[in-house]
This record gives sequence, structure tokens and C-alpha cells, in this order.
Amino acid sequence: MKIVVAIIIFSLIIIFHELGHFSVAKANGICVLEFSLGLGPTIFGVTKGETKYSLKLLPFGGACMMLGEDESSEDERAFGNKSVWARMAVVFAGPFFNFILALVLSMVIIGCVGYDAPVIAGVSEGFPAEEAGMQAGDKITKLGNETIHIYREITMYSLTHSEQSTVDVTYERDGQKHTVTLTTKQGEDGRYMLGIIGSGGRVRANAWEVVKYSVFEVKYWIVTTIKSLKMMVTGRVSMNDVSGPVGIVNTIGDTYEQSKTDGWYYVFLNMMNISILLTANLGVMNLLPIPALDGGRLVFLIIEAIRGKKVDQEKEGFVHMIGLFILLALMVLIMANDIRKLF
Repeated sequence: MKIVVAIIIFSLIIIFHELGHFSVAKANGICVLEFSLGLGPTIFGVTKGETKYSLKLLPFGGACMMLGEDESSEDERAFGNKSVWARMAVVFAGPFFNFILALVLSMVIIGCVGYDAPVIAGVSEGFPAEEAGMQAGDKITKLGNETIHIYREITMYSLTHSEQSTVDVTYERDGQKHTVTLTTKQGEDGRYMLGIIGSGGRVRANAWEVVKYSVFEVKYWIVTTIKSLKMMVTGRVSMNDVSGPVGIVNTIGDTYEQSKTDGWYYVFLNMMNISILLTANLGVMNLLPIPALDGGRLVFLIIEAIRGKKVDQEKEGFVHMIGLFILLALMVLIMANDIRKLF
């Protein structure tokens, strides 16, 4: 059952991504040859109008194949014959739809259980927060230059500032704003901390707050993904901390099994939360300026817009092909690492 749940989540996210490309392509009069879910041999396919809708064997990935996308065509409805701005919109629409999906799912969760307000539950004895007079019930609004909207942003700040540092903390108490300067202190576990304990819990939201805090939720996951990538590049995150499809399926399965003991309502909420993380992550990853990804294609389109002239299609195709091989090799490496971690 947990594998089925994982496949449903992946499929939902991929379909929404490809739907972004598909809908904007259609809006710009581009001929879409095939809209598919999965990779590899076709299991089932049906043609409606000019587009074939198909389900393929491997349940990871998908495609929105457009006329003239990777080859030249004289047809005025070919992708390559549309304006550079239309093509940029089509390419960007996939990741953008991932962010829209994250927003919709966030609205469902926050509508059900509220948002995690940045209100602290307490302070640790002998640590900077206590010494500065902070106490349970204080609402943190800024950490340094970062505006805080939800409690997990405080947690992420702590994770990304693991060495000793000084930060200005702005918080509200009884409607009054206060700012204190705290220098992290090393705890018994070796981590440097401000001494802030836990969240004050979730706060029920009205209709406007559901929308507002859903935007903050999506922003949090986008920023978290970017910060995680920076930590990986700088060596603060190792390959063992990176998961591919196998690792993600395993995580979904473990969360599913643990949530079942609390009832199906919590299974639903936890699966939705994982879906938000994954769709926001996919949106960010696809916008990276790496050949073969949407971000890589956007780089060539931006160059074209600046030059006023297309990049040679064969050269661009060659660059994307090299990028694809590198990505496939990386996926195999990550998958092998995921399998190793299972045993």
C-alpha cells in the first residue's frame, strides 16, 4: 500500500508539472504531440485531436512533447517558431505549476490545522535567550535580516548557522516590539544555540490567513531547498543526506506506516505535507541553470532574447544531451546510495 501511495504522490506532482507546459503551450498555439506520465515503453495510450495521452511503464517522470521542440520544423505551430517570450513562458510554466500545487496543498493543510506561529514555548536555562530576558509566549519576527513568519524558519536558521555567531533577534510581547543581540552558546551536544525552546503550537487561521500563510509555507520550502543546495555544494551536507526516488519512497512509506496509528486523517495530512516538500523541491530543481532541465533551457532562451538571435540548435541540443547523461549518472549514483542505506 505504501508503494501505491508513493506512486500516487509522484504522479500527481509530475502531472501538474507537465500540465504547466501543456496548458501554456496550448495557450500559445503550439502543437503538443504527446502528454505522458512515466518513462519507457507505453502501457496505454489514446489520441485525442493532435495529442496522444499515454501511460508509460516506469512510474517516475513524464513528458509534454511539442512539435519542433528539439528539431527544426516549417509548421507555424512548432515550438521553435514561436516568439522567444512564448517559449520562455512554456518552459517556465512547469516549475511554476509545481509552486501553484504547493500553494493549493498548503491551503488545505493550514485550513485544517492552522499554521505554526513563530511563538516560543520557552527558553533554556543559562543560554543567551534567557539571559536577554526572553520568555515563553514571545513571538519572533526577525532573525538578523531574515523576516520570520512561521516557526520552522527559526529551526532552519539554527540549522544553517551551526557555528558560533551573533544575531539581532526582534520579537513581540504584549503588542510591544523588542530587539536583543544574542551570541550563540555551545551546548553539551556541541551545537551552538540561542536557547529557544520549541514552538508555541499551531494557530487556527481565518480565510485570509489561510492564503497568506500558505504563501509563507511555499516560500519556506523554496528557501529551504536553495539553502540545502548551498550546504551540499559547500560540503556541509554529504551524499548520505541526499535521497533519490528509492529513498523518497522509503521515507513516504515510513511516514505512512507511522501515521496509520493516529488515524487516516493524520495519514492524509502527512502525505499532503510530504507532497508540498516534493513539489516545491521539484520546482526549484527544475529551475537550476543545468542543461536538460527547464532552467538550462531558459538560459539559452535568455541568451537568445539578449542577442536577438537563436543559439544554433545543434549546439544547444549537444549541450542538453551532455547534461542529460550527467543527470542520469548522478541519479544512478544516488539510487545506488539509497539502496545501500536500506541494508
